[in-house]
Amino acid sequence: MGFGWKFFRFWQKPAPAAESRWEPLLARIAAIDPADDKIQPLIALIDAVRAHHVHDASSSAEALAGITRALPDHPAARATLCTALESLFIERKQVSLYVASGMLPQRGFFSEMARRISHRLLPDVVDTAYLKDLLAVIFHCRDDEIWVDAVDDAIWVDFFRAVLTEGDRKTEGEGEGEGKNAIEPPGNGAPPMAISELLEALRMLSYHISAIGLDPELVRVDPQLEEVESPFLAQNVEVVEYLDAYRAWWSDPSTPLESEAHLGVMLDQCKDVLHRVRSRATRRGTSLTLTLTLERLHQHLQRINKLLGLLRELHQSRAVPPLLPQAVAFFKRLVRAECRKNQVTDYWHTNVRLLSKRMTESAANTGEKYITATRREYFGMLGSAALGGVVIAIMAAFKIALSRQGMAPLTEALCFCLNYGIGFALIHTLGGTVATKQPAMTANAIAASIEETRGKARDLENLADTVVHTLRSQFAAVVGNLGLSIPMAILLSFAFAHITGYSFVDFEKADHLLADAHPLSGAPFYAAIAGVCLFLSGLIAAWYDNLTAYNRIPERLAQLRGPRRLFGEARMQRFTAYVEHNLGALAGNFFFGFLLGGATVIGVLFGLPLDIRHIAFSAAYVGYAAAAYDFTLPFTAIAIPAIGVLLIGFINLLVSFTLALYVAMRSRGINFEQGRTLIHLVLRRLALRPLNFVFPPRAEAAPAATESPSGTRNN
Repeated sequence: MGFGWKFFRFWQKPAPAAESRWEPLLARIAAIDPADDKIQPLIALIDAVRAHHVHDASSSAEALAGITRALPDHPAARATLCTALESLFIERKQVSLYVASGMLPQRGFFSEMARRISHRLLPDVVDTAYLKDLLAVIFHCRDDEIWVDAVDDAIWVDFFRAVLTEGDRKTEGEGEGEGKNAIEPPGNGAPPMAISELLEALRMLSYHISAIGLDPELVRVDPQLEEVESPFLAQNVEVVEYLDAYRAWWSDPSTPLESEAHLGVMLDQCKDVLHRVRSRATRRGTSLTLTLTLERLHQHLQRINKLLGLLRELHQSRAVPPLLPQAVAFFKRLVRAECRKNQVTDYWHTNVRLLSKRMTESAANTGEKYITATRREYFGMLGSAALGGVVIAIMAAFKIALSRQGMAPLTEALCFCLNYGIGFALIHTLGGTVATKQPAMTANAIAASIEETRGKARDLENLADTVVHTLRSQFAAVVGNLGLSIPMAILLSFAFAHITGYSFVDFEKADHLLADAHPLSGAPFYAAIAGVCLFLSGLIAAWYDNLTAYNRIPERLAQLRGPRRLFGEARMQRFTAYVEHNLGALAGNFFFGFLLGGATVIGVLFGLPLDIRHIAFSAAYVGYAAAAYDFTLPFTAIAIPAIGVLLIGFINLLVSFTLALYVAMRSRGINFEQGRTLIHLVLRRLALRPLNFVFPPRAEAAPAATESPSGTRNN
């Protein structure tokens, strides 16, 4: 007991002062002669703060805070760090850091990808005359941005304040005071280099915004930019006046900055135009060039507002310490940009996110047509799904017939692809619905609703209702597909046997079809592959919708003289209207057929176990197999494949919905923290009104977001 108490008291002894562990580092920094190397003190400091594990931000924060507390007792080290830090802003060129760091480049996508790959293999030459290059030297580990961003802003502010100002203490040869600024205050002639570089960066950014605002892609989407005075040109005039006024104020602090308010108005107008162009691009289509141009414009407007915020704070406080909180946030962003400037995956993800957002927005508009709320829409969905089930049963019969022809593997695969592609396109043309096509579309509509709600309680209630409507609509589509595909398969088998006297499917083929649907076979894995194909077909449909709008395909078709004379003006108008609203869906359905038919071919070519299982086709095949045995099979021989069909359908829907929802949310930058609340609201509705998940109540009205009187038949 005595030993244990002594051991406990040993660990309770106060630890030595944390600042003492930093004495060797600060002594080493103090011994560095700034005249020899002004950057080495900062490199040594960052190397000491950097934790062994990049995600161990607490260790980095503790180290930086400990060094900050120790600095007052080491004035020589503080002076060395202050000299090194000030030299960055006195002796180095900074404009490129403020203007280019973290911005999407003006060069093309593939040119930038090639540049990043080549610079990862062979880094560029470091030019110490530029602060942009020196920042990469100081934070030389590519993961430095992780811990730099994780350390709290207040800790960074305390550190920079401790380095750049001397506290309210008396040192040798000095009196007590409020502190000494690293940058001389206004009223001392021309602005110092640090301020001059900020002003020059503002001028460069303004020129870039003017050039981007006159890009032909923007003018094509928004012709108003040519008809009225462009705010992108007007803001440049205001920026130049502001810079002149700011320099005059620095020389004479009594001079007012009258142009600041006008500049803010012009920048707000630039933002309004940006939002207007983005909104119109969702209707008129976009391109990779336009998408990147809009993102670059957004980044430049953000950066110019960030620099204006720093100058505004300096104008109000007339000292450096008060603007440190804004400067630290900007510093973190710049460190992140420099650490990631050669990251290939980062640039790829940025561009994919921008394009996928445009594509998923198109899919979201289509997805609203698959969400029913009223009984009329619900029965319309049942009818369109039943029509789809009939066509799928016929497609399954063609597939079985084609497999008997003994064609070459490639020819047979092409025939399968055409069978699927033409069949799915026919379903859409006739107004039918394929149940598995819904999730990829409805997921995007739900993601768009999530983006609009942003966690608001009232909107979450409406979103929970939308989820219930979606699940109910999906149930109706599945019931419609299966309810007709199986009976239609049986009817076709009996009709073939009655006409020819032979069974449409022999016993060997029937056993094979039943085995394919067995839940313990490879059916779940193949169903997941089909789910991926469903997701990809949704992206393809959205891509062609965007392509139709961007290239103005309907308008170009309408102006063709030959077809107009041949078919007449009225028919051509109806045809172009149909193309405008259905070309994407037709392309998505057609290519979905090729994805399904080509999966097996890819597996054969590469020696991979690839195949597909689709719920509606599997159900039809079970119907053909049951008819082949004239319904004499034992109950378990049919029940187990039936369970397999339901499992295939569940995996089809789950995979396609999950992928579509993930891409849609990532493209919108959504981190949906209210997921638990939404799930709770949906489960509460399930407990109180479970029948609402399979059948709409009598008096439920359709919400505005999901109204589509005739859209329930669109595929």
